[in-house]
Order: sequence, then structure tokens, then C-alpha cells
Amino acid sequence: MYKKGFCHLIYIIIILSVFQTPTKISAQISSEQTYKFNRVMDLISMFYVDTIAEQKLVEHAIISMLKDLDPHSIYVTKDEVKQMNEPLIGSFDGIGITYNILYDTVYVVRTYPDGPSEKAGLKAGDRIVCVGDELIAGIGIDSEMIKKLLLGKKGSKINLSIKRKSNKKLINYTITRDKIPINSIVAAYKTDGNIGYIKLNKFSATTVNEFEKATKKLKKAGVENIILDLRNNGGGYLRTAIKIADQFLPENKLVVYTKGTSSPRSDYFSTSKSSFEDNKLVILIDEGTASASEIVSGAIQDWDRGVIIGRRSFGKGLVQRPFHLMDGSMIRLTIARYYTPTGRLIQKSYANGYENYSEDIKNRLIKGELFSKDSIHFHDSLKYYTLEKNRKVYGGGGIMPDVFVPADTNFVPAFYRKLLRTGKLNEFILKYLDSNRKIIKHKYPDFIAYNKDYEVDNLMLNELIKFAIVKEFNNPESEDYIMALESEDTNENIYIKLLGGKEEIVSHQLKALIARSIWGNRAFWEILNQKDITYMKAIAVLKDPQLYNSILETSR
Repeated sequence: MYKKGFCHLIYIIIILSVFQTPTKISAQISSEQTYKFNRVMDLISMFYVDTIAEQKLVEHAIISMLKDLDPHSIYVTKDEVKQMNEPLIGSFDGIGITYNILYDTVYVVRTYPDGPSEKAGLKAGDRIVCVGDELIAGIGIDSEMIKKLLLGKKGSKINLSIKRKSNKKLINYTITRDKIPINSIVAAYKTDGNIGYIKLNKFSATTVNEFEKATKKLKKAGVENIILDLRNNGGGYLRTAIKIADQFLPENKLVVYTKGTSSPRSDYFSTSKSSFEDNKLVILIDEGTASASEIVSGAIQDWDRGVIIGRRSFGKGLVQRPFHLMDGSMIRLTIARYYTPTGRLIQKSYANGYENYSEDIKNRLIKGELFSKDSIHFHDSLKYYTLEKNRKVYGGGGIMPDVFVPADTNFVPAFYRKLLRTGKLNEFILKYLDSNRKIIKHKYPDFIAYNKDYEVDNLMLNELIKFAIVKEFNNPESEDYIMALESEDTNENIYIKLLGGKEEIVSHQLKALIARSIWGNRAFWEILNQKDITYMKAIAVLKDPQLYNSILETSR
């Protein structure tokens, strides 16, 4: 008799046999293999020298089995399921703040517009001292503990005691939890002339509604042409990607089709006329652009509908379907491949195993592909032709852009990357704003004034370096510490040595980070893009109709 704890594995194997082995003979073979596997597990359980952790052993077996199929079929534990689904569902129940933990204290970084906390009166810079009757300041609280305290069902109430710099006494708030949106569009604004910019970071259940609201506002502001930024967008729902592509394509154009051994071909077409069907379009992609993002990029490129700018995309052309298991866990099983309108499969090869596949981006860097398009080579068998202009395009490993833009070699210095990695940069911004938020908002009453006139000066750069050295790198033998002491002895600016001539880049990023804490993500991207070479190339292409049209006429 099989042990009850092994039912999960039996269930998965049955699912695999149903979807991959439709014939009676194959099902019988699969049943024999199921028996063999469970016999091994029984023998381990009965005779193994040590006590075994049954659940852990079964989960390891599932993970290994799925990894052997392809890199994107995965097992998700019960605890991970909710965490994985939240960003795609597009909301969670909470009080509507972003926060940071500094010196054992929870600081409110920003309140969500029209969210429960903003309506109740919480402000950026407030410190949360108590939740209910429970003291949370100075007890070593971490982010997971905060989430458990602040998250809860919509309609439930939570009492907070807040310390505000302008008040000597604690301020008590009762906040009613509500649905808090997780936006997939993190920035949408009118930029140069009649050009609009949209930064989309995932394809979720709310994306289409967000997109339509954003484009309606952009149209009202006089926007005619669009930059759609899909860089580092790892994908999301297939149907959402189809609906976003539909926003730019004429009616009845094939957007994508899927097919697999046990999944018959399914074709997906664009529908009625959309608001940006006839406008110029540029899509930005890079090596982090994957899956649903590649569906949109591939459809636009195959129909010669817009210009793709950036670097070769990730190369994920597999469709996963979730199958929920009895204990609340699930598997995401690859059931089909998807193909662009020309018939391109953009899935990169995983024939050399999971490890090689996972190091693909690293290998692109080593081969120089991120810096030169001449380092990228496609076999003639992967050649296709676009459906309107008959331009050459390639499959078999991501979407190759129409205009290649190398990765920016003007990297931030190692010391700055260390600040990011250790979280000290966020701590510094939080500390800086705690003292200067009112001053900044008084001097720059809106983002337009801040964007135009605010500058990160040398004094602030020195403050950043000193803060980081004292808090994280105060080691008498460290190179950073010695350099700082030498700088102070000779009355030099510390940042000159530690930032290695990259002060302008660091200053610009600091300006963007401060803007995000005060005015939100749109402000962050609007500032950051001002020195982004891919973004600036998109602006140049859209401002030159002759260049835009010539790119779409060129056979690469």
C-alpha cells in the first residue's frame, strides 16, 4: 500500500501523463513508471538508515523532474503561490504605504495616492512606533514581521501610533484596510513635443485598464507618438500581451499563435480599431525583456508596425499553465510554444542543460554581444521575412531589435554599487529626506520646478560617502576607510576618489531617487531617462519621420 504522503507526486505524474501521453498504451507505461517511483519511495521510507523528511524529499523529486523537462516548468510551494500571484492579480489588502526600516524604526517613505493611509492623514517621514498595543520600534523588527502586522482583509481596522518630527507626542490613527493596487505601468508622461512615454513592467490582470487610462490622458495632453518601454519586463499573462499588442495593430491581424504536442494550434488576432493604431511607435527592449513582452515586440516587428530599439531580448517562447495540487502548492507546466505572426519561435535553446541556459546573459556579456551587434550571429535556417515590408528578421533566440543600442559603458563606480547592494543608499536617502523633505518641497513646490532646478551638490556627495563609511565600511584596514581619512587630512572631497570620476552619474541617480520618494515612480523615470541612451535614441527616431520610415524599409 502506498503511503499517503506520496499522493502529491502521484497526482503530478498523472497530470503529466494526461497532457503528454494521450494514448492508452502510453498511459499504461506511465502508470508502470509511477509504480516504480513509488516503490522506491516506499523502500526508502521503510529501510533507509535515517529518518527522512518525507515532504522535503518529494518536493526535491518534483523540482528535479520538472527541471529535466525545460527551464520554465517549475514547482511552487504553498507559501510561494500567493506571493507569486499578487503582482499579476494587481492588488493586495493593506494600508497603502511604502516603508523602510532604519535604526530599528519603521519609516513611512510614501503613502499611496487616495489609499487608506493617505486618507487617514499619514505622511512621508512618519515613524510607526506601535501597531495596536504592540511596540515595534527598537525590537529588531524585519520586513516580514511588518507585512504580517500591516496586511489584512479589506474592511478590517488597524490602530497605529505615529511619531512625527513636528509633534512631541505620539499621534494615534485608526486605518481601515482596503484593496491596494499594484500598478504594472510605473510611469506614463508626455515627453519631447508630441511624444508619450509608457514604462510597463509586467503584464497583469489590470494592465489593459491601466494602459487605456494612461493613453487617454496622453492623448488629451497632445501626445501622438508612443515610446513603450519593455526593458526588464519579464512577462505575465498571455492574453494581456495580446490585448496590449491589439492597441497598436489594425483589425484582424495575427498577434501570436500557440501549439504543443497535446495543445492544438490556437491563433489570436487583433480586434477593432484602437486609439494608437495609426501613430508612430517605438518599443524599447533588452536582455531582460521576456515572454509576454516578446509577444508584443514580435507582433509589432512582424507587421512592420513600429521600430524596436535596444538589445536582443531574453528568448522565452514557452507557455506555462498552472496546475494546483491538493496541499495548496502548484506546478507551472509548459504546455505549448508560442510563435510570432511570421512563424518565428523565439525560444532560445536549452539543449545544453539548465545551468548553461541560466548563464546565457552572462555568456552574452563575455562574448561582447551587449556592446556590439556584430557579435550576434543567427543561422540562415532561423531567417524570416516581415509581413508588410519583407524585411529580414530572425527567430531561435529572442527578438533582435531594428536599431541596436549597446549597453551603457558609463557604469556607476564599484563603491556606489556597494552602497546599492548593502542597502546603505536607501538608508542615506531616507535619512537625508528626514531632515530635508520640508526644505526641498518649500524651495521646489512641484516636480516641474524640482526637475528643472534641483542639483545634487558636492556637499551631499561627501555626506553620502561619509555616511556609508561610518555605517558599513568602518574598518580601519579597508581601502575605502583609509582613502576617506587621507581625503580628510588633505582637505580633499572624498567623493572624487571613491566615485572615480563618475560623480555626474551618481548625482543624477540620487536626484531621481529623491524625486521618487517625494513624487513617485513617474518622477523617478522622467529624471532617469534624461541620461538614458536607449531612450534618447527613441526620441531621435520619433522626431525624424524620414529616419523612422527608413528603418522600417531596411532589410537587415
